[in-house]
Amino acid sequence: MSAADLQVDPLTAARLLLGAELTGRDASAVIVEVEAYGGPADGPWPDAASHSFRGPGVRNAVMFGPAGTLYTYRSHGIHVCANVVCATDGVAGAVLLRAAVIETGHGPAWARRGAAVREAALARGPGNLCAALGITMDDNGIDLFDRRSPVRISLGALLVGETGPRVGVSKAADRPWRMWLPGHPEVSAYRRSPRAPAPGTSD
Repeated sequence: MSAADLQVDPLTAARLLLGAELTGRDASAVIVEVEAYGGPADGPWPDAASHSFRGPGVRNAVMFGPAGTLYTYRSHGIHVCANVVCATDGVAGAVLLRAAVIETGHGPAWARRGAAVREAALARGPGNLCAALGITMDDNGIDLFDRRSPVRISLGALLVGETGPRVGVSKAADRPWRMWLPGHPEVSAYRRSPRAPAPGTSD
């Protein structure tokens, strides 16, 4: 598979990324939890929770393509989070990588996360995933399918995961756009944002 396979809507891209292998700096992992995000109000997948909802800008330009690009941002100004861009050039869509199972490079992952961290928690949560694999803000915009890139992804067979609402978003909070592979302790617990409307009242 190639970046062309990600020239699809965010939900389809999210399904493709479940079970994909993500290789970072001296460590690799299998993705077990993702969240899909759409784009602006005038796009094919309006999504008020997406960084691209208000249109392209300096901060979110990578979200508008091409597919297979890495989009990074800082959560709360601290934790680096990684997204895989999907759709086509000029159309915003991305999939947040929420959790992964470390396959190789446990030593470097523990060195970055701390020796006291349990193995199942090494890459649980988007910020921890990036820390464990050595993904930084300098990786924003790289081609994940280029063998020369410091962070790469390899898509596998299409897997069927479970679905539920996204974690911590205050808008479009009821959308079942989070997907995960059951049976993995690495999958994060669901936490609804205290700023989100009551369950059942948000799109």
